[in-house]
Amino acid sequence: MASSFPRIKAINTFVIDGVGSGGDYHNVKGGHWLVDTSIATPMARWEEYRASRTSWGINVLGSFCVEIEATDGTKGFATGFGGPPACWLVTQHFERFLISADPRDTNNLFEKMYRASMFYGRKGLAVAVISVIDLAIWDLLGKIRKEPVYKLIGGATRSRLDFYCTGPEPGVAKEMGFIGAKVPLPYGPDEGIDGLLRNVEFLRKHRESVGPHFPLRVDCYMSLNVPYTIQLVKACIDANIDIDWWEECLTPDDFDGHALLKRAHPTVKFTTGEHEYSRYGFRKLVEGRNLDIVQPDVMWVGGLTELLKISAMAAAYDIPVVPHASGSYSYHFVVSQPNAPFQEYLANSPDGKSVEPVFGNLFLDEPIPVNGYLDVSVLDKPGFGLELNPAAPLIPANFILSPAPQKSLTLPEEKVVEKVVENGHPAPVEDVEETKVEEPKVVPVEPAEPVEPTEPVEPVGPAELVKPAESDESTRSDESAAGPVKPVDSTEPTKLDKLIESVKSVNLVELTKPDELVTPVNGTSN
Repeated sequence: MASSFPRIKAINTFVIDGVGSGGDYHNVKGGHWLVDTSIATPMARWEEYRASRTSWGINVLGSFCVEIEATDGTKGFATGFGGPPACWLVTQHFERFLISADPRDTNNLFEKMYRASMFYGRKGLAVAVISVIDLAIWDLLGKIRKEPVYKLIGGATRSRLDFYCTGPEPGVAKEMGFIGAKVPLPYGPDEGIDGLLRNVEFLRKHRESVGPHFPLRVDCYMSLNVPYTIQLVKACIDANIDIDWWEECLTPDDFDGHALLKRAHPTVKFTTGEHEYSRYGFRKLVEGRNLDIVQPDVMWVGGLTELLKISAMAAAYDIPVVPHASGSYSYHFVVSQPNAPFQEYLANSPDGKSVEPVFGNLFLDEPIPVNGYLDVSVLDKPGFGLELNPAAPLIPANFILSPAPQKSLTLPEEKVVEKVVENGHPAPVEDVEETKVEEPKVVPVEPAEPVEPTEPVEPVGPAELVKPAESDESTRSDESAAGPVKPVDSTEPTKLDKLIESVKSVNLVELTKPDELVTPVNGTSN
């Protein structure tokens, strides 16, 4: 009989101490071209946020990592952006869908996490966290099966993976062997006609540095609007500055705006998708046919599971998919998909003039392009082929997180639970040591005037409050368990009268546990 496939046993999360490592591209040292160069962004309308992207917090979250362990001891690992908030979402929300699950059920696991987070997610951090979990699962699958991920999703469609480079110096990118280059646009609409003219001059300089036939692309980082984009593109055409594509001129939500751009410049290539999430977000972008290339980021869009769906949708419209950055996670996708022609390399060195690992020192021997390309055989290792660096500055998230909400929890029985933590997870209420509980008490029964019942007496309250009639001995035993009971005087009301009043007097709020409920004197019959 064949052995069962390993299941998910445990999930661990980590944050990365310091800067320069992990999946947050912008978590780098000051002075890095990626954050401290003048780059047009949606925040450029305010002058104080134009000089550096860190001024408005692009690096505020930092990197985090997910490790998923299977029952056979195999571990999958992935990184992304999100920092401590991402770790909190994994351990407090998404983990419940993963423990004991079959890691081969990638579609089902994605749907559970995505649908469970709809009320606060659908895009942004929630989907980015799901993405990293998904990548860790694919890494785990490849390691269990001892195969590279690209062979699990269709196999190689080529033997060589070509790259273009995003960085500050396209001329240097050309010298390093890349097949194209992309530069960030420096000025936005709020810097007026002067900024527009400086953009044109900036692009003219870079076109001259690479010559007439080398593909030069422009990253606008969602910073423009429709009129400005139309005017800027026309100005470059009039100045005979050939731009291969214009990227993210608008936010991905502006479907009508993309249609207007394409109507104004039907022969110009427009791209977007880096900051869009899930197949639902890409559906209108693809169906609108106003984009020439889509650029999802596998660490943000929903992981490899969702990226494969987006790729299939785009292929139906003959739209190429060129993923945004993401290192080896993107490499395995691109080599397996016929409609993914090449891959982006985001220059990770401080000056952007050399090729360094995308994830810093997080992994050992991370694959990077050499002379602008990568031989696919380099990817022939289990999973994504990334070996964790033992010296990587990882901090287990349970050392820095308080999983419980930052307030006391008052339960119905007036138990106050304060900062309940057990190995980074909430402890069951019954196991909590720091719990204040009211002492059990017997509810006093006040004597009542004798009342002659005119109809059969029905039990009141939960059935467990009422017990069948028993012998005197069992009754005495019950009385002892319930605590001292005032002796019954012959001058007091009848037993039946006292039973009625005692049942009516039971206050469920004051009782602590079912086995501490007060048994009425002498019992009763149903």
